[in-house]
Amino acid sequence: MARNDLEREVMAKLWDAREPLTVRQVHDRLSRDRDLAYTTVMTVLDRLAKKGLVVQQRADRAYRYAPAQTREEMTAGVMLDALSATPDRDAALAYFVGQLPPEALKAAIEKAARNIER
Repeated sequence: MARNDLEREVMAKLWDAREPLTVRQVHDRLSRDRDLAYTTVMTVLDRLAKKGLVVQQRADRAYRYAPAQTREEMTAGVMLDALSATPDRDAALAYFVGQLPPEALKAAIEKAARNIER
């Protein structure tokens, strides 16, 4: 498994949690599907914290980890980074939007409009 895949899985566990998790809690949730070393999870969480993707909160002798952004905020950031790397941002965005099913596009526009009204 590639490191980025593991980072994505760790982030998914943190997003799915209702509260910040310890390394042990993340390890336990990931280990349900595979054999994974505790120190590997600890290293991944430390790297995610250094990248600013998770927030480390001191809890007694351990740390608890929580996502620094929602899943939607992070996804939008990745998409904006990709769009800024292309010379024709409008064409790339138009192509992307054209790949969406009409109902998904309509729902996204409605959600964006509600967010703007706030």
